[in-house]
Amino acid sequence: MFTSRRRFVRTLGAAAAAIPTARLWADATSAVAGSATLAAVSSTGKPITLTASDIKDLKGSLKGNLLLARDPGYDTARRLRNPMFDRHPALIAQVARSEDVSQVVKFAQAHSLLTAVRGGGHSLSGQSTCDGGVIIDMSYMKDVHVDAQRKVGRAQGGTLLGELDRQMQDLGLATTLGTATDTGIAGLTLGGGMGRLMRRHGLACDNLVSVEVVTADGKILRASETENADLFWAVRGGGGNFGVVTAFEYRLYPLKDKILDGDCLYPFSKARELLEIVAEVSAKSPDDLMLGVQMLNLPPSPGPQPSGRMVALGVTYLGNPADKERVLAPFKKLGQPLDDRIHAKTYLEAQGAAGTAPIAVPASPGGTRMYIKTGFVQSLEPALLDQAIRTFEAAPSSQMMVFMMDQVGGAVSRVKSDATAYWNRQAAFDMMIDSEWMDAAQDQANIQVVRAAWASVEKYTQGFYVNTEPGADDKRVRGTYGTNYSRLQQLKTKYDPTNLFHLNANIKPTGA
Repeated sequence: MFTSRRRFVRTLGAAAAAIPTARLWADATSAVAGSATLAAVSSTGKPITLTASDIKDLKGSLKGNLLLARDPGYDTARRLRNPMFDRHPALIAQVARSEDVSQVVKFAQAHSLLTAVRGGGHSLSGQSTCDGGVIIDMSYMKDVHVDAQRKVGRAQGGTLLGELDRQMQDLGLATTLGTATDTGIAGLTLGGGMGRLMRRHGLACDNLVSVEVVTADGKILRASETENADLFWAVRGGGGNFGVVTAFEYRLYPLKDKILDGDCLYPFSKARELLEIVAEVSAKSPDDLMLGVQMLNLPPSPGPQPSGRMVALGVTYLGNPADKERVLAPFKKLGQPLDDRIHAKTYLEAQGAAGTAPIAVPASPGGTRMYIKTGFVQSLEPALLDQAIRTFEAAPSSQMMVFMMDQVGGAVSRVKSDATAYWNRQAAFDMMIDSEWMDAAQDQANIQVVRAAWASVEKYTQGFYVNTEPGADDKRVRGTYGTNYSRLQQLKTKYDPTNLFHLNANIKPTGA
């Protein structure tokens, strides 16, 4: 679980490979003041030119704001949580309504303009930004309405997970969302949406009632089981391939009592034994219990933070927290943990959304850098556990690394693989290797360590979680969607034949 990584790792940050052309586009767009043209990039990467008249017309059609590099707020608006994606779009459209999104999409199509879509801006994979194109920035579209009687919640596409969690919990309700409170609901849900409630209630996409989508031709459509049902099927796990989802309507569930949640930290010598116990317990655990293991290497740092190699057990139990002793009984054989932070807490506390402080995505040019590789595994077989431990032990002690295995299954696995675009229903665990650092000069060396580590365990995986990993090739995407891929490709051809929305785990239209 991401919370485990954040709890034991120093305050770190986000994502994957610096772009050498970033400065070029900053220079090109900053030069536009007083100029009749603006240099930009097409969806195929070719240089194009936008006229001042083009830009004026687009700006005039929006209720929201349109930023160029010369404008106040541009530099803040272009940044993601992850400083490795330091990109400079030609335009940032801070949309205020679905009609704004439609206008920007039509403009992008008319000019063959490279297009990125930013929901919350968390974007571990960095795919919600671009150089030289336009960003459709939905971070100002945050309206939320919770209908307690119908147990349905509606939120616009710029809403952050914690913002929706708070309003649902005010009425004693919740639905499956992620575990990082500053994540945008849009990207999370479209990629599937794994979280604390998924083993009981399914993925975030499984709990969608309807969506509002702006498709690549600029049409604003409602999609549900009864309206544009093919599109509704596709957006539930198909990522941002089929349009810009401007509003989500979720099925909600009662959740008023405290839950049991947190982590236990053990010496690394307990890693194999802990993994074996998790494998055994998870095979028969109830839907209310979700387990995870994190092997951590934390380089020494100032202050009281732990350092060195260690292993953590992550637990979320939705039953009575008083059952802690019974729930954790199989792990007693590991002995006394170095640190036990598993205790009763409110759902908002578990989600990191307790209190009244504004929830925002940190975006700093001097923040931490991250590279991730992920994949689903069908079981924690002994050969995988042996290889994972060997791989982790071989990593440089000076490099912060987390090797995670988080339980899936439960209600997620009881949905048919072809019921939604999200295909990998039989995965027992989501496996992830994550490294974080501060110095940009270490980028290539640290990325190579993660890639080498992943190469040693990739054969045990089938598909990956599309929300977390940048730069997946076509073979990897096809493997993720399995037998659903051909249908997804047909729908991509129907709804986005020019592949306008391709900054994602891209499903290419037929003939592309």
